[in-house]
Amino acid sequence: MVDIDGVVSLFGFSGEPPVEGTFHQIDGIPHFLSATAAAHLLALAEIFELVWASGWEEKANEHLPRLLGLGAPLPFLRFPRDASNRTAHWKLDSINAYSGRRALAWIDDSFNAACHAWAEARAAPTLLVGTAPEHGLTSREAEMLQEWARELAEG
Repeated sequence: MVDIDGVVSLFGFSGEPPVEGTFHQIDGIPHFLSATAAAHLLALAEIFELVWASGWEEKANEHLPRLLGLGAPLPFLRFPRDASNRTAHWKLDSINAYSGRRALAWIDDSFNAACHAWAEARAAPTLLVGTAPEHGLTSREAEMLQEWARELAEG
């Protein structure tokens, strides 16, 4: 599961962007898209099924595959529109429904206590990979994901 804002589209940095990338206007909103994160996603796509887990929903595929050089569109999650009465993270129900009993790695810049409790309670192997929104997906997180996949494959 791949979030976009704070993972691929960076924010919160002052001055020059901290990694390689480019600025784009997407639906009238400026975004700094990290080339570093894009390269890591391309490598991770060889060992993971990448799925957009972002409020961008289908909009992600209208822009990001072309701008990031990902090639084909990725599956994406839809989220309930009224999550105002929820105490858990607003993405959990959709992520849980999509992943079922499969192993799951989730890359996001905004985990809360409900996410960690959910991950610990899952029967399937689950890895939460937090990013700093001003740096996004870096080699540190990509290596963590690759090592986790190797460990799962080795049993």
